[in-house]
Amino acid sequence: MSSKPFPSIIVFDVNETLLDIETLTPLFARIFDDQNVMREWFAQLVLYSQTMTLSGMYTPFDKIGVGALQMIADIRQVTLTESDIDEFKERMSALPAHPDAAPALTRLRDAGFRLVTLTNSASSASPTPLEKAGLSQFFEQHFSVETVSKFKPAPETYQMVADTLDVKTSDLCLVACHLWDTIGAQAVGCRGAFLTRPYNEILSAPNVPVPDLIASDLSTLADQIIGKKGA
Repeated sequence: MSSKPFPSIIVFDVNETLLDIETLTPLFARIFDDQNVMREWFAQLVLYSQTMTLSGMYTPFDKIGVGALQMIADIRQVTLTESDIDEFKERMSALPAHPDAAPALTRLRDAGFRLVTLTNSASSASPTPLEKAGLSQFFEQHFSVETVSKFKPAPETYQMVADTLDVKTSDLCLVACHLWDTIGAQAVGCRGAFLTRPYNEILSAPNVPVPDLIASDLSTLADQIIGKKGA
């Protein structure tokens, strides 16, 4: 555990951490007759985004998302229609906020923390997904990995946030419900606050960084962060 004061800048992951991807499930249930395919798709999306970065290449997150959807359809010998893909894109652009997001963000902002976002998704025209979800106003700045053409957890993504804000990575705390994200942030000197939403848990293995804070909901995590203020 670092002896430095806890960061005053909190960096939030967006997809699944703040926005609820479970609202995609009905689409997958209709297309594949199996709602669990949504999680299979999301795992492939993460896998291939990271594969592109490790291979020194870049394709926008939404394009990989559509490609992963088509790949799974091909594997399962299911025919995707243009309307299926259009519905998928529409749902992806309008994910609702988790119920605990706005109250937690309000408390953190009122406690004096600076709040920003860092997402694998490409930037988009207004209204953005966070604007549609009613969360955009809580953040002073929104960062996309498209700036460095590398997906999280590449070190350059977190360093970009620190460089743009003119601070050190140790001045940042990343909040995410994906352990691979907090691992990446901690590896470059950030603090890590892990949100154990469903389908996400700690990985117990040698040399895997343990997050500085762990909670099952954003309200509890906000309490923990506020409790660390000035510590």
